[in-house]
Amino acid sequence: MQPITRLFFASALLVCTTAALGANADTQAREQWHGAIQNGYESLATKTEQLASAAVGYCNAPTSDSRPALNDAWLDAFLAWQRVRFVDFGPVENNNLSWQFQFWPDPKNLVARKARYLLGTEAPVNAEVINQSGVAVQGFPMAEYLLFDEQLNSGENALPAAKNCEVLSAVTRHMARNARGLADSWASFKQHYLDTGPYRDTTIKAGMTALEILEERRLAQPMGLRGNGKRNPYITDAWRSGQSLMAVEATVAGLEKFYLPGLITSLKTDGETELAERIQRQFEKVADNFPEAHAAMATLMESDERFRILQGLFVDVSQLSTLINDEAAVALGVVRGFNSSDGD
Repeated sequence: MQPITRLFFASALLVCTTAALGANADTQAREQWHGAIQNGYESLATKTEQLASAAVGYCNAPTSDSRPALNDAWLDAFLAWQRVRFVDFGPVENNNLSWQFQFWPDPKNLVARKARYLLGTEAPVNAEVINQSGVAVQGFPMAEYLLFDEQLNSGENALPAAKNCEVLSAVTRHMARNARGLADSWASFKQHYLDTGPYRDTTIKAGMTALEILEERRLAQPMGLRGNGKRNPYITDAWRSGQSLMAVEATVAGLEKFYLPGLITSLKTDGETELAERIQRQFEKVADNFPEAHAAMATLMESDERFRILQGLFVDVSQLSTLINDEAAVALGVVRGFNSSDGD
């Protein structure tokens, strides 16, 4: 074989080997993502089932101990949702499931309006009614309203009033059925996900979009860093319970646990080990803002001194968003779509 011919075949072999390694790495990343997300969905299913059980248990035998346990069950399930909230493709797109879990933003206070209607009707509120009442009724914000709204819980419909219990039980059972169905559907989705190369970019974009929403809508807007410049904790996604920042922490923790390992695999395969390590360190920096930031956003907005806690969190989240949405995206050749943060 002539030298030039050997060089040609050697080059072709190198190209084929590199492509095969890249394809294997992409498959490995998708395997990591699928398994991790499956764990997240299973946790969501378990926690919502426990919430539904706690609601029924409290309503059947309300005690001073069972009410805090019910509140805690709502928070546990809500945080389980926050950890997998970044997944915006696949089975969660069916029947507006993500909106069924969390109708937000809610600028017209539709959750409260729908709740008042259901609580005021004499007709039974059962599974069929919840199915037909729309996404504002069907998820965590509705349950949060029933459990934590101050005005509601100082009136005649306060828990354990029969009508409130009827609505809460129907809503939490609906959530539990949806969560179990989502976990099962994601398991069935596995082979298609692993066999479809473009899901690498789809999954990476999901994390990018989640960080955009976290930075801009869940932090910057209520902090008054966007729009009219006024601080407004009442546009956060869990203001009634005061758990908006716990939700932020859970979202970041979910991205770190369910999203980051696959992203690191993709980055290291492309020779971006140093960038992967910087992203990992930045996740740790965001986490370092807690537990100091475990407070209602309204409380942290009351004084400039306490507001600095939010500012520190925002800066760290912004830096994380830049690392992934700009540097990692460019390194991996992922092109963001226009208005990629539209929708929730």
